[in-house]
Amino acid sequence: MVIKVAETRILVVEDEWPVRELLAATLMGAGYAVQQAPDGHRARDMISGAELPDLVLLDWMMPGMSGLEFAKWMKRDDRLAEIPIIMLTARDDEDYKVQGLEAGVDDYVTKPFSTRELLARIKAVMRRVGADESKIIRVRAGLEIDLTQHRVLAHDSPVQLGPTEFKLLHFFMTHQERVYSRSQLLDLVWGHNVYIEERTVDVHIRRLRKALEPFGFESLVQTVRGVGYRFSEQVA
Repeated sequence: MVIKVAETRILVVEDEWPVRELLAATLMGAGYAVQQAPDGHRARDMISGAELPDLVLLDWMMPGMSGLEFAKWMKRDDRLAEIPIIMLTARDDEDYKVQGLEAGVDDYVTKPFSTRELLARIKAVMRRVGADESKIIRVRAGLEIDLTQHRVLAHDSPVQLGPTEFKLLHFFMTHQERVYSRSQLLDLVWGHNVYIEERTVDVHIRRLRKALEPFGFESLVQTVRGVGYRFSEQVA
């Protein structure tokens, strides 16, 4: 199982291969997950999938579909409209910036630019749109917990959990593949100063599995007979 913490997905749309590769290497080196597209049409196909990027880094001047046209297309789609866009452009004209702002672009980076400036701009935009990277935990299978908004998503659909089940899932997602006894879970999830029976853990495990079952994730919470519970994508 792969659990990724604080990983923001960035789609890089840039027709010049050396620039695109440099951007990808810079972003991956900073801990971002990166997708690449050589033009707007390819990017449109990629962004139509189930897993959306958290931010789009978009070159203005591209063949076929310009960055401005691509930005306008995104903003017309309710599913994509809230994804922030940073435009890359070789021109610093006021008219260009106004066109981009009117199309919904969140920020500009003028070529040539330093990697420090680019990363700073990305972080600033993510802060403005309220994406706290340190508070999101994702499992590759499609399960996500957002601690800032106190919500759980399965395949982008909300999962209704009680407060104890939320804490239990958070603990499991950050402590995968290890078996915990009921007493250990009581101490680590409920706290040392809470005096309840160990069987209470079983009740909340059942509730957690029931909430995850409609999305096919109930098997992630596994019973290890005679020992306790673990969180794993591996078949028990």
